[in-house]
Amino acid sequence: MGKLRFRQVHLDFHTSEKIVEVGNAFDPQEFAHTLKEAGVDSITCFARCHHGMIYYDTKFPARHPGLKRDLLREQIEACHAVGIRVPIYITVGWDEYMAKQHPEWLERMPDGRPYGAGPLEAGWKHLCFNTPYIDYVEEQTIEVLEKFGDEVDGLFFDIIIQHPCCCSYCMEGMERAGLNPEDPEDRKKFAKQVLDAFKRRMTATVRRYNKDCTIFYNAGHIGPSIRDTLDTYTHLELESLPSGGWGYEHFPITVRYARNLGYEYLGMTGRFHKSWADFGGFKNQAALEYECFTALAHGAKCSIGDQLHPSGAINKATYKLIGSVYSQVKEKEPWCDDVTAVTEIGVFTPEAIEDTAVRLHPSLRGAYRMLEESHYQFDVIDEQMDFSRYRVIILPDVITLDEALKDKLESYVANGGKLLLSYKSGMARGQQQFVLSGMGVELVGDAEYSPDYVVAGEAINQGLFDTEYVMYDRGLWVKPQEGTRVLASIWNPYFNRSYKHFCSHRQTPPEKESGYPAVTQKGSVIYFAHPVFSMYHKHGARVYKQLVVNALRLLLPDKLVETNAPTTAHMLLNYQKPHNRYVLHILHYIPQRRCEEIDIIEDVIPLYNVEVKVKLSSKPERVYCAPKGTQLDFEYTDGYVKVVVPRVEGHEMVVFEQGVK
Repeated sequence: MGKLRFRQVHLDFHTSEKIVEVGNAFDPQEFAHTLKEAGVDSITCFARCHHGMIYYDTKFPARHPGLKRDLLREQIEACHAVGIRVPIYITVGWDEYMAKQHPEWLERMPDGRPYGAGPLEAGWKHLCFNTPYIDYVEEQTIEVLEKFGDEVDGLFFDIIIQHPCCCSYCMEGMERAGLNPEDPEDRKKFAKQVLDAFKRRMTATVRRYNKDCTIFYNAGHIGPSIRDTLDTYTHLELESLPSGGWGYEHFPITVRYARNLGYEYLGMTGRFHKSWADFGGFKNQAALEYECFTALAHGAKCSIGDQLHPSGAINKATYKLIGSVYSQVKEKEPWCDDVTAVTEIGVFTPEAIEDTAVRLHPSLRGAYRMLEESHYQFDVIDEQMDFSRYRVIILPDVITLDEALKDKLESYVANGGKLLLSYKSGMARGQQQFVLSGMGVELVGDAEYSPDYVVAGEAINQGLFDTEYVMYDRGLWVKPQEGTRVLASIWNPYFNRSYKHFCSHRQTPPEKESGYPAVTQKGSVIYFAHPVFSMYHKHGARVYKQLVVNALRLLLPDKLVETNAPTTAHMLLNYQKPHNRYVLHILHYIPQRRCEEIDIIEDVIPLYNVEVKVKLSSKPERVYCAPKGTQLDFEYTDGYVKVVVPRVEGHEMVVFEQGVK
């Protein structure tokens, strides 16, 4: 299969059957030349789109009626002639042609309504993976494999999503499986079984015809649910368009999880101002740089989404934009290949214990923000990962425990690991009591007052005023056990705000200390009684971050990276084993909410004289900025390499060469 290419394009071609001339302006040589000039080395092209239309010479009736050429074959041949890979795209979950032909194949809600767009809405309908529709998907995939043979570089299956479904096929299937269709959890369980069975079936089918092509199943997010069928993938593609609904937090959080699954991976953004199919919408170059350089900093390859015009004519302006970024990516590649993240903290993901309707739980987003802004090096983890790799593990807000996770965490602490927990983390799954030994607290119950206040003690009051700070969301009252140190205390207001009694415009002011702790420490375990991570995501009060950072200093006094850079700078440390060198990525781009819907990056604001200390076990032979090669003076004292980076304009790579091993 080989390695993933660094500079990819995902070329959408969802083209309505109502458009009568399709591909008429396609020029194979111009197509390939434009891609080559832009530095593109892999492009995903379409066999079948969300409209259900097929774009090659096919036996199936869904060939696009306006297509008069074998478009996919011409794209593949032209690209292969200049050394560009062409994975092939096949839609699965959305196919408007088949949805109209076979409405009985649509996914159904419990009330019988189909998922997706209604009869008077423009949009996609969801097809069920437990119907004969999947036979069609398999047959069409086989046709692609037979027709294109060894020219098939890879297959990208899209919209691999199965909702809890009550179509007739799923109702019968649940009955046969001994599941109760009236139970929402049983419906979810069956949907997962159906989805996993589809992936296993398709990978087996593909491998009968092609032993080497790449295979990826796209659901728009990578999380712990992928584990059961991870062996059906060859690599991971993290679709994450910041302006397309994912936001700027999604990719850096998900990639910190995905990079530990043992597969090559890429980050997929888009050239669009907004989201997919934003014809005429162009992302600012600074934003596209940030998104691609962020992928590189996390050890990922790059993919930029585009959509080909129905005529087949490639848009030169699009590839001028893409080329302006990919020319820089090409220069940076030697320091970004075969890298491993160097981390000190593992953040346990709520996705591993609960099925949420959101891509990212607020507590995880809050934890990401705190740690990124404070320049910690961290992963996002689940219970199957190796805890011993981390000096500290954070359980944000909602990480309740079963016996296996409880035992693993207790073993981790017994072997020298340290924990930072908050709110209901550490409780049993039933949320009746804390069950993690060594936490040092007992549950009393929900806090009687909300909002309430926190006063930090001397051990964690650095950077804070000596005063009461409001905690906007309700916490817990806990009782410290013997040997537990109280690091901060809860103060109560005079009363809760209600129609019976209120004071001024917002929360009631503080009256007195409650007698309950807000933050405790027992040995190597620190506990916060409020959902402090979700609160930081929701309210953004700096005090919440400062309290956590101060607590982390007690557990982790010698962090990997120290710097005077502002909180807007991101720092990521990688180790490149083939060259025995460490590479510190410094990124400084600032997304701003300049309009109603999306965050904008327009300006690149340079940083000057950035002081950095990196903890390394030995003195490097030399330190320089890549790719320019500018040598940096450095000191090595007490296990830290200290350098001053003269200028960071958007993205800088500081390389610490360790010499030949």
